[in-house]
Parts: sequence; structure tokens; C-alpha cells
Amino acid sequence: MHHHPEPSSGIHPLLAGRFSPYRFDASAVVDDRTLGLLLEAARWAPSAGNSQPWSFFTGRPGEPEHDRVLPHLAPSSARWARDASLLVVTLTRRHVDDTQVLYSEFADYDLGQAIAHMTVQAQALGLASHQFRAFDRDRLTKELDPNPGWAIVSMVAVGKAVGGPPEGRTRRSVVHLRSAPWSPAE
Repeated sequence: MHHHPEPSSGIHPLLAGRFSPYRFDASAVVDDRTLGLLLEAARWAPSAGNSQPWSFFTGRPGEPEHDRVLPHLAPSSARWARDASLLVVTLTRRHVDDTQVLYSEFADYDLGQAIAHMTVQAQALGLASHQFRAFDRDRLTKELDPNPGWAIVSMVAVGKAVGGPPEGRTRRSVVHLRSAPWSPAE
């Protein structure tokens, strides 16, 4: 394990400074322009065959969409996520309509890339984001009723972080394999 990279390590400061806050400034606002930039960054993420199998349901405090999402947060995430300036429900298109035919076998992977782009864009705008899964997915799915073939995967809270990264934050070393991580069949 190693510590937060120093700027001299060569990693971009937007990546080195990223962290998932547990406290947001409840008075901060994500305006329409900023929301548009976050969604545009996600739109430009790479995807298998340019399938772009992602969608986002967004809600800001005071909007009816925000009120629809809040009741489905788990107590553990509600403590901090309700103060975020924006809640994003992430969805992926796994199947073609209501069949079991895969729309894209890489849909979840591609959604992850779109969220990563959104996260870096948020960081570039002076915002922080916290990705999470602490919510009642079944109840939220009933509430939002996505089109057939679409599935809710996660949520992202975006806003102004209160405080910085936790002290002593570490990252695991990258596992770099030069051969297959398994033994060939004998």
C-alpha cells in the first residue's frame, strides 16, 4: 500500500485529489450548466461498439426528482447523501427491451467508464462525487419504472465536499500480471 500520490508522481492532480466525501455543503448548488457538463462528460466515455448503454436519473434538492429518490436511500447513505447538491441514479441497458437478448455484454463496464468521466469532470469543476449502492434498489426501480431492458446499478452524490480526504488515506498497489493468473489445465 502506498500513500496519496505526490504531484511529482506524474498522476494528474484531478485524479490524485479525488476522494469520496462523507460530508457535503448543503448550501452549494449544481446549476443547469454544471449538470449539463457532467452529463456531457459521461456521454463522451468509450463504450463497446459505441453502444453507450447508460442513462441517468438526476435530482437536485427542491426538485420533485430528488424527492422521489430520497426515501429509498439506506440510513447509512442518507446521513450524508441528502446534503449533496445532486443525486444521480445510474442505469445500464443490459437487454433488448423485455427479452433476455443482451444489448451489450459490456453494459456495466461501459457505465462504469461513463461514471468515471463524470467523476473527473466534477473534480475539474471543483466538485466531489461519492459513488454508492446503499439504497433499496427494488423499491427505487418500482418508483422510477425504467424501460424494459434497463437496470438501476448505483447512485452518485455530487456537490461541494466539506473537508478534504481522510488523513492517512492509502491505495493498494496495482496488480500487474505478466502471465495468466491461473494454472493451465493439465
